[in-house]
Amino acid sequence: MVVVFSVLSMKKDRALREGQRTWLRNAGLGAGFVLAALLLWSSLGAEDDVAEVLAHHGEVLAGRFIEVPCSEDYDSHRRFEGCTPRRCGRGITDSVITREEAERIRSIAEKGLSLGGSDGGASILDLHSGALSVGKHFVNLYRYFGDRIHNVFSEEDFRLYRHVRRKVQLTIADAFGISSSLLHLTKPTFFSRMNSTEARTAHDEYWHAHVDKVTYGSFDYTSLLYLSDYLEDFGGGRFVFMDEGANRTVEPRAGRVSFFTSGSENLHRVEKVHWGTRYAVTIAFTCNPDHGIADPAFT
Repeated sequence: MVVVFSVLSMKKDRALREGQRTWLRNAGLGAGFVLAALLLWSSLGAEDDVAEVLAHHGEVLAGRFIEVPCSEDYDSHRRFEGCTPRRCGRGITDSVITREEAERIRSIAEKGLSLGGSDGGASILDLHSGALSVGKHFVNLYRYFGDRIHNVFSEEDFRLYRHVRRKVQLTIADAFGISSSLLHLTKPTFFSRMNSTEARTAHDEYWHAHVDKVTYGSFDYTSLLYLSDYLEDFGGGRFVFMDEGANRTVEPRAGRVSFFTSGSENLHRVEKVHWGTRYAVTIAFTCNPDHGIADPAFT
């Protein structure tokens, strides 16, 4: 009996040790998966170590304005009294453009971009100049498609586009305390569609930090109207203000308008889109009437 008991005891001890080893092995694998998930979340969700969210996609903002010191960029350009920025900053509002208007504006972008589209991750549609991404190049959609364009867009599309653009202009004028009549629409003003497709040309690399006033000398005030929702329609693709010592981000929301003075005080970039499709329209204004452009007309 003593021998039988000893054998049974040894078998129990061996089984217990095997169970402990299996548990430890599984626990180690589980910890590894958790660590990998945390690293992936960190790389996708915390790109650039964004320190502060100025506007969450889930909140509805009546209006938020942050004043920042003006850069010297405007000093190297002709100044226009009552318009050239002397008070600089950035604003966000969800109360100017309705979500219904944003959906209708997005349908214009979708119809236009269905005619072409970049081979890379960023496609452009400019109703003013007619520029449209097609493959690795651009075409003038009015010349390229001729009268067929009337089967794509309607007069109502262009009327809505002008109405929304005007509301954005009034919002910027009010925020900076200037007359809207002194603001002139300028180029490039365009729709953008971004996705996770690998870049094919330099035009597809939308994520580089830049200053609008340096890139486009005519810009004095920049705005973006978002036409899709962060984390619902796409991941990544947040707008990032790159301030000294910290980054501050705006999470897109359909109908949200983000606007800012165009100098180095508002160095910025857009994160890479990781999944889905991000739609927006960039609307830029200048104080120099010589650099103004007309609204697009359905002719």
